[in-house]
Amino acid sequence: MSIKYLAGLMLAALFVVSCDDTTDNIGSSLTDNVDKLNVMTDTFKVTTRSIVADSVLSRSITGYLGMVRDPETGAYTTSNFMTQFYTPENFEFPEKQNIISLDAEGNAVADSCDIRLYYTSYYGDSLATMKLSAYELSKPVEEGQKFYSNFNPEKDYITPGSTLKADKVYTLTDLNVDESTRKGSDYMPNIRISLNKNYGSKIIQEYYKNPGTFKNSYTFIHNLVPGFYFKTMGGIGSMAYISLSQLNVYFRHKTTYTKTDGTKSDTIITSMASFPGTQEVLQTTNISNDKAVIKKLVDDNTCTYIKSPAGIFTEMTLPVDEIVEKTYIGADGKTYSHKNDTINTAKVVLKRINNTVSGKYAFGIPQTLLILPKADMYSFFENNRIADYKTSFLAAYNSSSNTYTFNNIGSLVKHLYQSGDRTKADWNKVVIIPVSVTYNTTNNVPELISVTHDMSMSSTRLVGGSNSKYGEIKISVIYSKFK
Repeated sequence: MSIKYLAGLMLAALFVVSCDDTTDNIGSSLTDNVDKLNVMTDTFKVTTRSIVADSVLSRSITGYLGMVRDPETGAYTTSNFMTQFYTPENFEFPEKQNIISLDAEGNAVADSCDIRLYYTSYYGDSLATMKLSAYELSKPVEEGQKFYSNFNPEKDYITPGSTLKADKVYTLTDLNVDESTRKGSDYMPNIRISLNKNYGSKIIQEYYKNPGTFKNSYTFIHNLVPGFYFKTMGGIGSMAYISLSQLNVYFRHKTTYTKTDGTKSDTIITSMASFPGTQEVLQTTNISNDKAVIKKLVDDNTCTYIKSPAGIFTEMTLPVDEIVEKTYIGADGKTYSHKNDTINTAKVVLKRINNTVSGKYAFGIPQTLLILPKADMYSFFENNRIADYKTSFLAAYNSSSNTYTFNNIGSLVKHLYQSGDRTKADWNKVVIIPVSVTYNTTNNVPELISVTHDMSMSSTRLVGGSNSKYGEIKISVIYSKFK
């Protein structure tokens, strides 16, 4: 590799790092006759429109439950979720002879049974009165499938009349718990759904008859507790973000302890057997949006929308061929094409339009956006991919400038140019999707490990649309070429 070539690359890299919004007259300031490097800038108009998300891959450690109305758009969103439960490692009940409550046949009996839906955050009014129904599934939902947010277990996994059902009227602030307890550091707010104690008795009795059922999650789910579906049945105003579900069986049993004098004594204690429902097992969220309002928003061509969960994405058409093949007149008076140039950077800035409604019940602002080829909008999530900054990129919301900036999608432009199937109408289109991201930090260095659909209540308008009232969107491109 020649010294001149290395010097040129270093100058190009310096240019990329130092460039900001202003790119006029940069080339001449960074090159000289020795480098023989031309740096050129250009801008191109891009077009955008809103598209209906319809449904998204439901892969989240959080379950969503409730019904709310976006105060700005008027769109209603209803969320239900399904979860399975698993047996903790080395799980066991006490020896049968120590169980206190027995039926006439001598079988162990539970004192009570419930499901707790623990939430760490929520949207809306914590005092809004809500109603849900908890349905036990009639059979397990098998893993290995891809579940989208329109998946409804009621169709194939719930048998009306024969399926266990429990109703619950609740507020997220549980007024049955005293205020001092609710404010305690060890209190975790939850929705408590009481089940018939016979259901808890069934679980205990299965343990003593067939302990192998509790060997692992698979045997537990397929032989005893296939899972539950929690459906919003009434009320509006709150959406709970469920971080942990737990099936609890309460029972009393005798235990023996040794006193200080060495003698032994029996005492009766109340215990709880807990079966968690977390990311260890299958969990899906069913999202229902107000289709009429969503269509109205999508048809608004004065701007575009980003709305979650499973609401609206923004589609962008990139002038790929024009960016790569545009001709220009060189300093020598000859005509050249950018096809032979290097695209150093290609930057797109998306300006957010402020909400018309404010207050504590306004939907949140999407914090992270993903841009990727429209052809990949499903496979990206189904294959557990993360942004590679080659064909997929992330942009974080900047509250100071009220923008999202994709700093360098040059490789995405080149990818579409080289591999785009021009027989298809969407070959040069990309989609902008609200996402949740997870990082793992090692030695103070964050590493992106997960990108999933944002399922929280968020909404914003962006400058764009075919009849934009707020200006155009442009892509700024920087080229370089060695003479």
